Amino acid sequence: MSFTTEKDNLLESDDRWTGTVVAVQANFYQVNVEQNHNSVGLTRKSSPELILCTRRSRLKKIGQKVMVGDRVVIEELDLSEGQGVIADVLPRITELDRPPIANANQMMLVFALAEPDLDPVALTRFLLKAESSGLEVCLCLNKCDLVDTREIEKWRDRISEWGYEPLFISVKTDMGLGTNEEISGSLWEKLNDKITVISGPSGVGKSSLINYLIPDVNLRVGKVSGKLARGRHTTRHVELFELPTGGLLADTPGFNQPQLECEPQQLAYLFPEARKLLTEDSCQFNDCLHRDEPNCAVRGEWERYEYYLVFLLEAIARQEALQQQPDAESNFKGKTKSGGKQQLEPKLATKKYRRSSRRLQHQELQDLCKEFDEF
Repeated sequence: MSFTTEKDNLLESDDRWTGTVVAVQANFYQVNVEQNHNSVGLTRKSSPELILCTRRSRLKKIGQKVMVGDRVVIEELDLSEGQGVIADVLPRITELDRPPIANANQMMLVFALAEPDLDPVALTRFLLKAESSGLEVCLCLNKCDLVDTREIEKWRDRISEWGYEPLFISVKTDMGLGTNEEISGSLWEKLNDKITVISGPSGVGKSSLINYLIPDVNLRVGKVSGKLARGRHTTRHVELFELPTGGLLADTPGFNQPQLECEPQQLAYLFPEARKLLTEDSCQFNDCLHRDEPNCAVRGEWERYEYYLVFLLEAIARQEALQQQPDAESNFKGKTKSGGKQQLEPKLATKKYRRSSRRLQHQELQDLCKEFDEF
Protein backbone atom coordinates (compact mmCIF):
# COMPACT_ATOMS: atom_id res chain seq x y z
CA MET A 1 0.00 0.00 0.00
CA SER A 2 1.38 3.43 -0.92
CA PHE A 3 0.53 6.78 0.60
CA THR A 4 0.40 10.08 -1.30
CA THR A 5 1.49 13.16 0.61
CA GLU A 6 0.45 16.77 0.02
CA LYS A 7 3.97 17.52 -1.26
CA ASP A 8 3.68 14.67 -3.82
CA ASN A 9 0.45 16.16 -5.16
CA LEU A 10 2.15 19.54 -5.39
CA LEU A 11 4.99 18.07 -7.46
CA GLU A 12 2.52 16.45 -9.87
CA SER A 13 0.85 19.77 -10.65
CA ASP A 14 3.78 22.18 -10.29
CA ASP A 15 7.00 21.06 -11.96
CA ARG A 16 9.02 24.28 -12.04
CA TRP A 17 10.86 25.26 -8.87
CA THR A 18 13.40 27.93 -8.02
CA GLY A 19 16.44 27.73 -5.79
CA THR A 20 19.92 29.06 -5.07
CA VAL A 21 23.11 27.25 -6.13
CA VAL A 22 25.21 26.81 -2.99
CA ALA A 23 28.06 24.64 -4.35
CA VAL A 24 29.52 23.58 -7.69
CA GLN A 25 31.57 20.44 -8.24
CA ALA A 26 32.49 19.53 -11.83
CA ASN A 27 29.15 19.30 -13.67
CA PHE A 28 27.03 18.86 -10.55
CA TYR A 29 25.32 21.61 -8.57
CA GLN A 30 23.99 21.64 -5.03
CA VAL A 31 20.84 23.75 -4.99
CA ASN A 32 18.84 24.98 -2.03
CA VAL A 33 15.24 24.66 -3.24
CA GLU A 34 13.19 27.58 -1.98
CA GLN A 35 9.86 27.81 -3.77
CA ASN A 36 7.88 26.55 -6.76
CA HIS A 37 5.86 28.21 -9.49
CA ASN A 38 2.61 26.73 -10.73
CA SER A 39 1.21 26.92 -14.21
CA VAL A 40 -0.60 30.25 -13.64
CA GLY A 41 2.55 31.98 -12.42
CA LEU A 42 1.72 32.08 -8.71
CA THR A 43 4.43 31.45 -6.16
CA ARG A 44 3.95 29.04 -3.28
CA LYS A 45 6.55 28.79 -0.52
CA SER A 46 8.00 25.43 0.43
CA SER A 47 10.48 24.36 3.06
CA PRO A 48 14.10 24.73 1.83
CA GLU A 49 15.70 21.48 0.81
CA LEU A 50 19.16 20.73 -0.57
CA ILE A 51 19.23 18.72 -3.79
CA LEU A 52 21.83 17.65 -6.35
CA CYS A 53 21.29 18.91 -9.90
CA THR A 54 22.69 18.60 -13.38
CA ARG A 55 21.99 21.23 -16.05
CA ARG A 56 20.21 21.09 -19.37
CA SER A 57 22.49 20.55 -22.35
CA ARG A 58 20.83 23.63 -23.88
CA LEU A 59 22.51 25.84 -21.26
CA LYS A 60 25.90 24.40 -22.14
CA LYS A 61 25.30 24.95 -25.88
CA ILE A 62 24.42 28.63 -25.41
CA GLY A 63 27.42 29.12 -23.08
CA GLN A 64 25.32 29.80 -19.97
CA LYS A 65 27.55 29.23 -16.95
CA VAL A 66 26.01 28.22 -13.62
CA MET A 67 27.76 29.85 -10.67
CA VAL A 68 27.55 29.62 -6.91
CA GLY A 69 24.91 32.14 -5.83
CA ASP A 70 22.87 31.85 -9.02
CA ARG A 71 19.09 31.80 -8.74
CA VAL A 72 17.99 28.93 -10.98
CA VAL A 73 14.82 27.29 -12.29
CA ILE A 74 14.62 23.56 -11.56
CA GLU A 75 12.65 20.92 -13.44
CA GLU A 76 12.17 17.15 -12.97
CA LEU A 77 12.54 17.61 -9.21
CA ASP A 78 12.53 14.36 -7.23
CA LEU A 79 12.65 15.15 -3.52
CA SER A 80 12.71 11.48 -2.54
CA GLU A 81 16.00 11.03 -4.43
CA GLY A 82 17.19 14.60 -3.85
CA GLN A 83 17.77 15.24 -7.55
CA GLY A 84 16.72 17.70 -10.24
CA VAL A 85 17.74 19.46 -13.44
CA ILE A 86 18.63 23.14 -13.83
CA ALA A 87 16.58 24.44 -16.75
CA ASP A 88 17.38 28.15 -16.60
CA VAL A 89 19.46 30.79 -14.79
CA LEU A 90 17.66 33.91 -13.58
CA PRO A 91 19.26 37.35 -14.25
CA ARG A 92 22.15 38.19 -11.93
CA ILE A 93 22.33 41.28 -9.76
CA THR A 94 26.12 41.09 -9.39
CA GLU A 95 28.83 38.78 -10.71
CA LEU A 96 32.38 38.15 -9.52
CA ASP A 97 35.00 36.30 -11.56
CA ARG A 98 37.48 35.58 -8.78
CA PRO A 99 36.01 34.07 -6.68
CA PRO A 100 33.21 33.01 -9.07
CA ILE A 101 30.05 34.07 -7.19
CA ALA A 102 26.77 35.53 -8.43
CA ASN A 103 24.32 37.86 -6.64
CA ALA A 104 26.64 38.73 -3.73
CA ASN A 105 25.71 41.88 -1.79
CA GLN A 106 28.85 42.58 0.22
CA MET A 107 32.42 41.47 0.77
CA MET A 108 33.62 40.95 4.32
CA LEU A 109 37.40 41.02 4.76
CA VAL A 110 38.65 39.12 7.79
CA PHE A 111 42.09 39.99 9.16
CA ALA A 112 43.80 39.26 12.48
CA LEU A 113 45.33 41.84 14.81
CA ALA A 114 47.91 39.27 15.91
CA GLU A 115 49.18 35.81 14.89
CA PRO A 116 49.72 36.87 12.14
CA ASP A 117 50.29 40.58 12.84
CA LEU A 118 48.18 43.03 10.88
CA ASP A 119 50.15 44.36 7.88
CA PRO A 120 48.68 47.66 6.58
CA VAL A 121 50.07 47.12 3.08
CA ALA A 122 48.55 43.63 2.78
CA LEU A 123 45.30 44.94 4.25
CA THR A 124 45.27 47.75 1.69
CA ARG A 125 45.77 45.26 -1.15
CA PHE A 126 42.71 43.27 -0.02
CA LEU A 127 40.69 46.45 0.45
CA LEU A 128 41.54 47.57 -3.09
CA LYS A 129 40.49 44.19 -4.45
CA ALA A 130 37.24 44.39 -2.49
CA GLU A 131 36.56 47.95 -3.67
CA SER A 132 37.11 46.91 -7.29
CA SER A 133 34.33 44.29 -6.95
CA GLY A 134 31.71 47.03 -6.64
CA LEU A 135 30.23 45.34 -3.56
CA GLU A 136 29.71 46.89 -0.15
CA VAL A 137 32.93 46.45 1.86
CA CYS A 138 32.93 45.34 5.50
CA LEU A 139 36.14 44.91 7.52
CA CYS A 140 36.29 42.46 10.43
CA LEU A 141 39.39 42.29 12.66
CA ASN A 142 39.72 39.02 14.58
CA LYS A 143 41.88 37.78 17.50
CA CYS A 144 41.35 40.96 19.55
CA ASP A 145 41.90 38.89 22.70
CA LEU A 146 45.61 38.77 21.83
CA VAL A 147 46.13 42.56 22.04
CA ASP A 148 45.35 45.22 24.64
CA THR A 149 42.68 47.92 24.45
CA ARG A 150 45.16 50.61 23.39
CA GLU A 151 46.19 48.57 20.35
CA ILE A 152 42.55 48.13 19.35
CA GLU A 153 41.83 51.85 19.67
CA LYS A 154 44.95 52.70 17.69
CA TRP A 155 43.81 50.55 14.78
CA ARG A 156 40.23 51.82 15.08
CA ASP A 157 41.37 55.44 14.71
CA ARG A 158 43.86 54.62 11.98
CA ILE A 159 41.46 52.63 9.79
CA SER A 160 38.72 55.18 10.39
CA GLU A 161 40.98 57.72 8.67
CA TRP A 162 41.09 55.35 5.71
CA GLY A 163 37.30 55.56 5.44
CA TYR A 164 36.25 52.31 7.12
CA GLU A 165 34.56 51.40 10.43
CA PRO A 166 35.95 47.96 11.29
CA LEU A 167 34.31 45.37 13.52
CA PHE A 168 36.61 44.09 16.30
CA ILE A 169 35.93 40.50 17.32
CA SER A 170 37.43 37.43 18.93
CA VAL A 171 36.02 34.06 17.99
CA LYS A 172 37.88 32.51 20.91
CA THR A 173 36.31 34.74 23.60
CA ASP A 174 33.05 35.72 21.80
CA MET A 175 34.15 39.36 21.90
CA GLY A 176 32.04 41.57 19.62
CA LEU A 177 29.95 38.66 18.37
CA GLY A 178 26.95 38.35 20.67
CA THR A 179 24.31 35.76 19.77
CA ASN A 180 22.14 35.33 16.71
CA GLU A 181 19.23 36.75 18.74
CA GLU A 182 21.14 40.00 19.26
CA ILE A 183 20.80 41.33 15.72
CA SER A 184 20.89 45.10 16.20
CA GLY A 185 24.37 46.67 16.14
CA SER A 186 26.22 43.37 15.84
CA LEU A 187 28.02 41.30 13.23
CA TRP A 188 24.74 39.46 12.69
CA GLU A 189 23.13 42.71 11.52
CA LYS A 190 25.81 43.09 8.85
CA LEU A 191 25.13 39.57 7.56
CA ASN A 192 21.35 39.46 7.90
CA ASP A 193 19.49 38.64 4.64
CA LYS A 194 22.56 39.18 2.43
CA ILE A 195 24.93 37.04 0.40
CA THR A 196 28.29 37.88 1.94
CA VAL A 197 31.65 36.89 0.46
CA ILE A 198 34.21 36.27 3.20
CA SER A 199 37.81 36.78 2.15
CA GLY A 200 41.21 37.43 3.68
CA PRO A 201 44.66 35.87 4.06
CA SER A 202 45.12 32.39 5.46
CA GLY A 203 45.36 31.85 9.20
CA VAL A 204 43.29 34.86 10.31
CA GLY A 205 40.34 32.78 11.52
CA LYS A 206 37.87 32.80 8.60
CA SER A 207 36.94 29.14 9.03
CA SER A 208 36.73 29.53 12.81
CA LEU A 209 34.39 32.48 12.34
CA ILE A 210 32.13 30.54 9.99
CA ASN A 211 32.09 27.60 12.43
CA TYR A 212 31.00 30.04 15.14
CA LEU A 213 28.25 31.59 13.03
CA ILE A 214 27.05 28.25 11.62
CA PRO A 215 28.06 25.45 14.05
CA ASP A 216 26.69 22.70 11.78
CA VAL A 217 29.20 23.55 9.03
CA ASN A 218 32.28 22.33 10.93
CA LEU A 219 34.94 23.59 8.51
CA ARG A 220 38.49 22.35 8.80
CA VAL A 221 40.66 24.93 10.60
CA GLY A 222 44.35 25.35 9.79
CA LYS A 223 47.11 26.41 12.16
CA VAL A 224 49.39 29.38 11.61
CA SER A 225 52.89 28.41 10.50
CA GLY A 226 55.45 29.51 13.07
CA LYS A 227 58.17 29.86 10.46
CA LEU A 228 56.19 31.85 7.88
CA ALA A 229 53.81 33.57 10.36
CA ARG A 230 50.87 32.85 8.09
CA GLY A 231 48.18 30.20 7.84
CA ARG A 232 47.75 27.18 5.63
CA HIS A 233 44.93 26.99 3.11
CA THR A 234 41.91 25.10 4.47
CA THR A 235 39.18 26.02 1.95
CA ARG A 236 39.49 24.45 -1.51
CA HIS A 237 36.39 25.70 -3.31
CA VAL A 238 33.67 28.32 -3.07
CA GLU A 239 30.55 27.29 -1.15
CA LEU A 240 27.53 29.09 0.32
CA PHE A 241 26.41 28.39 3.88
CA GLU A 242 23.01 29.39 5.26
CA LEU A 243 22.94 31.57 8.37
CA PRO A 244 20.43 30.79 11.14
CA THR A 245 19.19 34.41 11.03
CA GLY A 246 18.85 34.53 7.25
CA GLY A 247 21.41 35.25 4.58
CA LEU A 248 24.25 33.24 3.08
CA LEU A 249 28.00 33.19 3.63
CA ALA A 250 30.40 32.45 0.79
CA ASP A 251 33.66 30.99 2.05
CA THR A 252 36.49 31.47 -0.45
CA PRO A 253 39.90 29.80 -0.73
CA GLY A 254 42.46 31.59 1.43
CA PHE A 255 45.25 33.43 -0.36
CA ASN A 256 47.89 35.87 0.79
CA GLN A 257 48.40 38.32 -2.09
CA PRO A 258 45.43 38.93 -4.44
CA GLN A 259 46.35 40.40 -7.81
CA LEU A 260 45.40 44.00 -8.43
CA GLU A 261 43.71 44.31 -11.81
CA CYS A 262 42.67 47.87 -12.59
CA GLU A 263 43.64 50.71 -14.90
CA PRO A 264 46.19 53.18 -13.44
CA GLN A 265 43.70 56.04 -13.92
CA GLN A 266 41.07 54.19 -11.86
CA LEU A 267 43.28 53.23 -8.92
CA ALA A 268 42.65 56.41 -6.90
CA TYR A 269 38.90 55.73 -6.91
CA LEU A 270 39.52 52.51 -4.95
CA PHE A 271 40.83 54.57 -2.00
CA PRO A 272 37.95 56.18 0.00
CA GLU A 273 40.30 58.99 1.08
CA ALA A 274 41.15 59.83 -2.53
CA ARG A 275 37.52 59.55 -3.62
CA LYS A 276 36.60 62.13 -1.00
CA LEU A 277 39.30 64.51 -2.22
CA LEU A 278 38.16 64.09 -5.82
CA THR A 279 34.57 64.79 -4.77
CA GLU A 280 35.57 68.01 -3.04
CA ASP A 281 37.91 69.18 -5.82
CA SER A 282 39.15 68.09 -9.24
CA CYS A 283 42.56 67.70 -10.81
CA GLN A 284 43.75 69.97 -13.60
CA PHE A 285 44.22 67.03 -16.01
CA ASN A 286 41.62 64.35 -16.76
CA ASP A 287 44.29 61.63 -16.99
CA CYS A 288 46.08 62.72 -13.79
CA LEU A 289 47.90 59.87 -12.04
CA HIS A 290 48.30 61.97 -8.88
CA ARG A 291 52.09 61.86 -8.77
CA ASP A 292 53.93 64.94 -10.04
CA GLU A 293 51.15 66.62 -12.03
CA PRO A 294 50.45 70.30 -11.17
CA ASN A 295 47.22 71.27 -9.37
CA CYS A 296 46.52 67.68 -8.30
CA ALA A 297 43.64 67.32 -5.83
CA VAL A 298 44.71 63.89 -4.53
CA ARG A 299 48.41 64.30 -3.84
CA GLY A 300 48.76 65.29 -0.19
CA GLU A 301 49.02 64.37 3.45
CA TRP A 302 47.00 61.19 3.83
CA GLU A 303 48.57 58.06 5.27
CA ARG A 304 47.99 55.62 2.44
CA TYR A 305 49.24 57.96 -0.28
CA GLU A 306 52.60 56.13 -0.17
CA TYR A 307 50.76 52.83 -0.61
CA TYR A 308 48.90 54.37 -3.54
CA LEU A 309 52.20 55.17 -5.29
CA VAL A 310 53.44 51.59 -4.79
CA PHE A 311 50.26 50.06 -6.22
CA LEU A 312 50.25 52.62 -9.03
CA LEU A 313 53.63 51.33 -10.25
CA GLU A 314 52.18 47.81 -10.20
CA ALA A 315 49.13 48.90 -12.20
CA ILE A 316 51.31 50.72 -14.75
CA ALA A 317 53.60 47.69 -15.16
CA ARG A 318 50.59 45.46 -15.75
CA GLN A 319 49.14 47.88 -18.31
CA GLU A 320 52.45 48.09 -20.20
CA ALA A 321 52.76 44.30 -20.28
CA LEU A 322 49.26 43.98 -21.72
CA GLN A 323 49.91 46.65 -24.34
CA GLN A 324 53.09 44.97 -25.57
CA GLN A 325 51.20 41.81 -26.42
CA PRO A 326 47.44 41.78 -27.14
CA ASP A 327 47.02 38.35 -25.59
CA ALA A 328 49.40 39.13 -22.72
CA GLU A 329 46.82 38.60 -19.97
CA SER A 330 46.57 34.91 -20.81
CA ASN A 331 50.32 34.54 -21.38
CA PHE A 332 51.47 36.22 -18.19
CA LYS A 333 50.97 35.22 -14.58
CA GLY A 334 51.33 37.26 -11.41
CA LYS A 335 54.03 36.25 -8.97
CA THR A 336 54.60 37.59 -5.46
CA LYS A 337 58.16 38.63 -4.70
CA SER A 338 59.76 39.52 -1.36
CA GLY A 339 58.09 42.38 0.44
CA GLY A 340 54.70 41.51 -1.03
CA LYS A 341 55.47 43.10 -4.42
CA GLN A 342 53.75 41.66 -7.48
CA GLN A 343 55.20 41.34 -10.95
CA LEU A 344 54.11 39.68 -14.18
CA GLU A 345 56.11 36.72 -15.48
CA PRO A 346 55.58 34.85 -18.78
CA LYS A 347 53.86 31.48 -18.59
CA LEU A 348 55.53 28.42 -20.04
CA ALA A 349 54.33 27.36 -23.47
CA THR A 350 51.66 24.81 -22.59
CA LYS A 351 52.05 22.44 -25.51
CA LYS A 352 55.82 22.56 -25.39
CA TYR A 353 56.13 21.57 -21.75
CA ARG A 354 53.04 19.37 -21.36
CA ARG A 355 53.81 15.68 -20.90
CA SER A 356 52.14 13.37 -23.40
CA SER A 357 49.33 11.20 -22.09
CA ARG A 358 49.97 7.49 -21.53
CA ARG A 359 47.37 6.65 -24.13
CA LEU A 360 49.19 8.74 -26.74
CA GLN A 361 52.56 7.26 -25.73
CA HIS A 362 51.11 3.74 -26.04
CA GLN A 363 49.68 4.51 -29.48
CA GLU A 364 53.01 5.92 -30.69
CA LEU A 365 54.77 2.79 -29.42
CA GLN A 366 52.31 0.56 -31.27
CA ASP A 367 52.81 2.53 -34.49
CA LEU A 368 56.58 2.23 -34.10
CA CYS A 369 56.36 -1.56 -33.61
CA LYS A 370 54.11 -1.83 -36.65
CA GLU A 371 56.71 0.01 -38.75
CA PHE A 372 59.41 -2.45 -37.61
CA ASP A 373 57.17 -5.43 -38.48
CA GLU A 374 56.82 -4.15 -42.04
CA PHE A 375 60.59 -4.34 -42.64
